[in-house]
Amino acid sequence: MESRQNTTFDGGHGYLATPPSGSGPGLIVIQEWWGLTDHIADVTDRFARAGFVALAPDLFGGRVAHDPAEAAKMAGELPAARGVELLSGAVDHLLARDDVTGDRAGAVGFCMGGGFVLLLAAREGERIGAAVPFYGVVPGPLPDFRGLKAKVLGHFGDRDASVPAEARAELAAAIERGAGITPEFHVYPADHAFFNDQRPVYDADSAALAWDRTLEFLRTELA
Repeated sequence: MESRQNTTFDGGHGYLATPPSGSGPGLIVIQEWWGLTDHIADVTDRFARAGFVALAPDLFGGRVAHDPAEAAKMAGELPAARGVELLSGAVDHLLARDDVTGDRAGAVGFCMGGGFVLLLAAREGERIGAAVPFYGVVPGPLPDFRGLKAKVLGHFGDRDASVPAEARAELAAAIERGAGITPEFHVYPADHAFFNDQRPVYDADSAALAWDRTLEFLRTELA
């Protein structure tokens, strides 16, 4: 795997894809712990084809992991505060673009990136209008969600040992307690990383359903 980058913003680099129409709502796409891989670039392209100006920031500075041990090491070397700072810079860049409609962006992320979706939304307040964590793993303790203003749509696998039912319930309660927002969580008959078609645990039916729900949610909340 190689890292994919084609754009630079204040404080970082990333992969940007724009819609055929030439403009659309802004969307931050946040990588898994593998890095900014071809898979994440492909997902970013898919969002662009669906009408979004999609930007995937590179949280690992061009590095890509090739096995779980390396991925865990790289993820562990990224302080949560630094990751959110990079993502905030990406939001600045996205919302300043002439081809981005509206004054709020969406955020979608996977695994580690799903956790960062929630951290980013809690920091950015009104600037994030829709938050979609796929089997999100929040680094460290759950944050104070009082700053979160976005509606939340979460996707989880019922065989995901990294985000078991009790962890999902704890996360939902923390969001509701802090932000006064009840998140919409969907659970699929699948494992962790079921959306990643480059991994053995990929589940096509669950991925397709989660994708359709995500597009409907983003179009509604970012309209």
